[in-house]
Amino acid sequence: MRTLASVLVVLVALLHLWFLVLEMFLWTKPLGLKTFRNTLEKARASAALAANQGLYNGFLSAGLIWGLITTPPSQALAVQTFFLGCVIVAGAYGAATVSWRIFLIQAVPAILALVLLRAS
Repeated sequence: MRTLASVLVVLVALLHLWFLVLEMFLWTKPLGLKTFRNTLEKARASAALAANQGLYNGFLSAGLIWGLITTPPSQALAVQTFFLGCVIVAGAYGAATVSWRIFLIQAVPAILALVLLRAS
């Protein structure tokens, strides 16, 4: 079960790394516009805010990766638990303020990872 938990933590970290790319570099590009259902005008006006969001997503990804490579195991568990909790809170907030899709894409994988991590 620990291996599956680690795989899910990697998945969540990769998702947040992808969010960084989308928000910092592709926000005003066709893929970014389509992903976030945005117009070019709105995307240009909000590009600095999106880049800031992307940076925070990068920090979440870095924290999860740190949790995967740190030792001792008790510290790794604490780091992963903290950052998965941050992802879950961010996903719940995004669902409440923007779109329920954020909860499905962001929070659900983190919840599954956290449940497996704590159960192992």
